[in-house]
Amino acid sequence: MLESIDCRCTRCDHALDDEQFRLAMTTTAGTRHVYECGCGAVTVTVVAEDRIG
Repeated sequence: MLESIDCRCTRCDHALDDEQFRLAMTTTAGTRHVYECGCGAVTVTVVAEDRIG
């Protein structure tokens, strides 16, 4: 189900992909991906790490 979610710019709603990808950072809370859109906006996504046990 989550595979079908688009990553989109928070300002102009343009689809974001590898071309706009700028940075990834992993912490104990999850992985952040930073995208920079052509309109100048920066969008950050967070993927929570699975915690089993």
